[in-house]
Amino acid sequence: MRYVTRIGSWIDAFRPAEGPPPRQLGAFFRWALSGAFGVLAWSAGISALAGALEVVTAVILGWVIDAALSSGPDSFFSSQWPLVAGSLVFFVLLRPLVFGLSAAANGILIGPNVQPLVLSRLHRWTLGQAVTFFDNDFAGRIAQKQMQTARAVTDVTAEFINVICFALASLVASALLLATIDGWIGLALMVWLVAYLALITWFMPRIRGSSMGRAAARALVTGQVVDTVTNMRTVKLFAHAEHEDRVALDAMGRFRERALAFGGLSSLFRFALMALAGLLPVLLVGGALILWTHGLATAGDIAASGAIAIRIAQMTGWVSFTLMGIYSNLGEVEDGMHTLTPPHGLTDHGNAVELSAEAGPIGYDNVTFAYGRDTGGVMDLTLSVGAGEKLGVVGPSGAGKSTLVALLLRLYDPETGRVSVGGHDLRDLTQESLRRRIGMVTQETAMFNRSARDNILYGRPDASEAEMIAAARKAEAHDFILGLEDHKGRRGYDAHLGERGVKLSGGQRQRIALARAIVKDAPILVLDEATSALDSEVEASIQSALERVMEGKTVVAIAHRLSTLAQMDRIIVLEAGRIVEQGTHDALLEQGGIYARYWQRQSGGFIVDTEAAE
Repeated sequence: MRYVTRIGSWIDAFRPAEGPPPRQLGAFFRWALSGAFGVLAWSAGISALAGALEVVTAVILGWVIDAALSSGPDSFFSSQWPLVAGSLVFFVLLRPLVFGLSAAANGILIGPNVQPLVLSRLHRWTLGQAVTFFDNDFAGRIAQKQMQTARAVTDVTAEFINVICFALASLVASALLLATIDGWIGLALMVWLVAYLALITWFMPRIRGSSMGRAAARALVTGQVVDTVTNMRTVKLFAHAEHEDRVALDAMGRFRERALAFGGLSSLFRFALMALAGLLPVLLVGGALILWTHGLATAGDIAASGAIAIRIAQMTGWVSFTLMGIYSNLGEVEDGMHTLTPPHGLTDHGNAVELSAEAGPIGYDNVTFAYGRDTGGVMDLTLSVGAGEKLGVVGPSGAGKSTLVALLLRLYDPETGRVSVGGHDLRDLTQESLRRRIGMVTQETAMFNRSARDNILYGRPDASEAEMIAAARKAEAHDFILGLEDHKGRRGYDAHLGERGVKLSGGQRQRIALARAIVKDAPILVLDEATSALDSEVEASIQSALERVMEGKTVVAIAHRLSTLAQMDRIIVLEAGRIVEQGTHDALLEQGGIYARYWQRQSGGFIVDTEAAE
């Protein structure tokens, strides 16, 4: 097993790729397989050697028959013992060794390494995409494309080495052997090969295009089903099972149509190739028999020609099936490549710097961003938030509150103006260092289907167990976490929370998200409706914890429940993407303006939004 592991490490399965993935098929394969070509070439050479040995098998058969006819039964073994011994060495040692090496190359080098190599590169590239890339697609479809493309590249690589290299070596060796018998037989094989290649050339592009359409339709089915399953609670609440079934059946119907078209084309291809393969034994054996009747070929030549003809005819079906698989996989690679390889929408330029641990003040200078539309987002907004200042943000739906935060996190770049932290334009900072300096708790809390411990430590993976538990206690999450148990019997901090934290209440999810932000301990803290899912009693119990967490940090807090903002250093009121009022809670109440009106209209602490939604 140790030797298997050592040989398997000849390919670094997780080696990063150099540069972005190309959008042309050949260049994409070079990008996906770079760093492994030396080992792949060695594997291809072993496969080609195995293919050539198939022809040597027919040659040895011919030699044995000729030797038997010339020696007779009485003296065959005594006079032909070198041939017999050499044949035994070939069949018992050399041939099994070469085929064993070929199997090892496939089973140890190619299979376990190529797929993770390609998948890790695609996944790494996908992780760098802007949020708009994910907003515009199904999560399930993106995951399906990654798996589909990695598997298809692996299958193409393995089949090319195991079949195409093997078959090409066999054909070249066969042509050379037949040419030594008679040039006309060699020419007959070449004519047959031309017809074979012509048939493949006509069919394969059509199979490739049909496969690409089938792959796209299949991925759409996966995306639709995953979207439905992910939102199953909503489906149940709105009693839309029939609607979701109809949508899924429509997608499945389109996939079925594509699959039928692919099946018809592939069936015709197989039939045409099998008919052509049937001609080969007639040509080669018939030609050898004609030469034999004229004394130009031996019985061994006939046997060798027959063995080669039958082997090539059998191999034709194998190769045709493999080629069909290769071209259909090429179609799937192209389909996945078109989805997964767009250039990153937000990138760090070559001179981007790391944001310091202190972060510093936040600035919005004449910023406009409307998601490419005429309305929505923020318009010509100028705002400064001092280091350590606590800023509250209020406004109706569509006023630009979430856009303000998204721009701070550099999920988008402003259409005009600049956003800065610590005096640095965000475009001059690395995205990773910026987001490491910002802790965030949102209304729609993001939970992984991992343990409670993993979800909290996502804020800072190197935090100690004591630090994690202290953060959970501050967020009022420790007690309910101890009572958790998942379907596999894991308890407490080891219990898994389900997809998107579905096994928790909204308040429990927000408390774990708050614990995650606490353990991260970033200098900038963003609270986007951070306590909206908590009841009043729980909110009051963690309010003091929140105040402690906010000490010494720059805070941007969005809330509809205005009581949570009363202690902020400053509050701004947004409407239609612009700041229309700002000041302390008391000063804004004294002004008697929009904020005061919100305060008076609150019922249970929420803004009554009479404005149109964004």
